[in-house]
Amino acid sequence: MARFQYVRFKVSWTAILTLAHFTYLLVGATIFQILEREAESNNRNHFQLEKLHFLANYTCLDGPALEKFVQVILDAWEKGVNPSGNSTNPSNWDFSSSFFFAGTVVTTIGYGNLSPSTVSGQVFCVFYALCGIPLNLAFLKQLGKCLTIHLGRLERGMVSVVPHKQTVEALAVSLFFITGSLLFLVIPPLLFSYVEGWSFGEGFYFTFITLSTIGFGDYVGLTQARSTSLYTAALQAYGSSLPWLGSPLSLTWEPEQWSMQLA
Repeated sequence: MARFQYVRFKVSWTAILTLAHFTYLLVGATIFQILEREAESNNRNHFQLEKLHFLANYTCLDGPALEKFVQVILDAWEKGVNPSGNSTNPSNWDFSSSFFFAGTVVTTIGYGNLSPSTVSGQVFCVFYALCGIPLNLAFLKQLGKCLTIHLGRLERGMVSVVPHKQTVEALAVSLFFITGSLLFLVIPPLLFSYVEGWSFGEGFYFTFITLSTIGFGDYVGLTQARSTSLYTAALQAYGSSLPWLGSPLSLTWEPEQWSMQLA
């Protein structure tokens, strides 16, 4: 009679995570290409048509002169200068905007809409980030510890009322996620939609991109409320909030529960 033998083997988490990582990147690249490439092509064709119409309406201009002017506009935009309006436009480096930029540096959000253009500013930004990022991480870590301590006290108080610890942990995590979703993913998009004139979807998109510290820069706060220092401080605090939100999970996180043994 044939006998079945169980063969023990170890799982290489490095190989699995490497494969999963690159597979995830490949899937994401494919989907983004499908979703965005056609829209980019349409926008490019629309821009070319607008240039042709502009040249047809203003015959005193030729193609090379228009291309040169477009390049001037692009250079100004890359340097943080708004090409619309005139020289009376608000400065990109007033105190509110500078404070907001400092926050994007230490939180590593880096929207990219504003960056130092002088050599001295770039050198200072490097050393400022070298000192500011660890300081910000230490600050967030301490906030996470304080939050964990308070939630631990709340959990122990609930255990004294409800004897089942697993039920208390489930209730605590559920309450945390519901409250966190309201405070960080529902109310802020409404606020940004009102202040910045965005739709709720755009506000939610900006909210997630900011909290995850991705910071594409396609949507940036302070466009409509540049001079409001309170709004600037609120954006700064909001951009720093997500890294320590996961700390309450340490109340219920037990790594040994996730170990895998295949036999």
